[in-house]
Amino acid sequence: MHFLHQDGKTVDTLEGADPSSLANKVAKVAGSANPGEPAAPASLGMAAGPTVLETVKEFTKENGSSQQANQVQPGLSDALKNRLQQLTGSHPVMLFMKGNAEAPKCGFSRKVVDILKGENVKFGTFDILSDIEVREGLKLFSNWPTFPQLYCKGELLGGCDIVIAMHESGELKEVFRDHGIDTIGSNEAKLSGSENGKGGIAQSTGLSMTLTSRLESLVNSSPVMLFMKGKPTEPKCGFSGKVVEILREEKVKFETFDILTDEEVRQGLKVYSNWSSYPQLYIKGELIGGSDIVLEMQKSGELKKVLIEKGIVQKETMEDRLKSLITSSPVMLFMKGTPDAPRCGFSSKVVNALKEEGVSFESFDILSDEEVRQGLKVFSNWPTFPQLYYKGELIGGCDIIMELRDNGELKSTLSE
Repeated sequence: MHFLHQDGKTVDTLEGADPSSLANKVAKVAGSANPGEPAAPASLGMAAGPTVLETVKEFTKENGSSQQANQVQPGLSDALKNRLQQLTGSHPVMLFMKGNAEAPKCGFSRKVVDILKGENVKFGTFDILSDIEVREGLKLFSNWPTFPQLYCKGELLGGCDIVIAMHESGELKEVFRDHGIDTIGSNEAKLSGSENGKGGIAQSTGLSMTLTSRLESLVNSSPVMLFMKGKPTEPKCGFSGKVVEILREEKVKFETFDILTDEEVRQGLKVYSNWSSYPQLYIKGELIGGSDIVLEMQKSGELKKVLIEKGIVQKETMEDRLKSLITSSPVMLFMKGTPDAPRCGFSSKVVNALKEEGVSFESFDILSDEEVRQGLKVFSNWPTFPQLYYKGELIGGCDIIMELRDNGELKSTLSE
């Protein structure tokens, strides 16, 4: 029997190999994914079996997933591809995570480590925070945007949600058994098993069950929970203020707990999460990390991916993104190149006209983003560039701007 997973839940099962039943069940899972995203095939992982994967591949070709994968692969050098192949196959069970098995640097990584210990398998780890080339390369190599990533015999099984679902359904044990992965002896298993489970946490950390229960309650009290110094309106340290700022930029609803008001929580949480400083950010009860990690994840786009993956924020539509860009400055110019280095004569003319009139403006290089370039033509029903906007409204292209300038109306039009 195979299990089909979506959002970390078993949504259907499949017995035998009836092709039409298979295609229907896979289509039910894969059909809800956004075109061009790898979630459906990657979520099924190698555990789903070759027949399912072939069907998924065929299905997702129509949605553009395969095409996307083909586009990104050439971005990896042969040397890096070889290195990633060697790394993913360096242990029969290999986990790419933040930190290491003894000191995970995020809650999702910690969860997978705990599961692997619970499955009693030997596994190798690689700290992706220590090597940016491997970190970014692996996202393309496996067409999987977040970490941790778990591999078995060089094949990607999935990330945290999928590993949890497979573990809970017993499928992970089956995969390891089918691929000849040895389990650790029963004595070793007992030792490693003592670190798992709620009782284990209290024993190994030395925290009372009452405090452990209270901390569990607190970290799960909101989908996004920030333990900080002070309150969002009055942060009592720069690091706490920075994470509040990042969450606001990501337009996330979040709750906070001021650890300066409760010494028991302040000291207990350090032990509970094995994380010695503040602030600490949790998503769906799992530790993400402190200000450095949150900032790094925001810069790489990984924070947004995690928030979307966990259902905290909706994926921004193209229309939302264009509206946001158009209104990001009162006077906004979409051009080829930048004001200091225009990449076409028409863009250059408009930049010069705005500078001559003393108009301050922001710009966006449409050559740097094909999605915005094509999307804006349709959104504004204007087929060429540059395009100039004032307070979210399209003024026009090069000819109209030149006409306004020649009539002496450009500055007044952009300051009404």
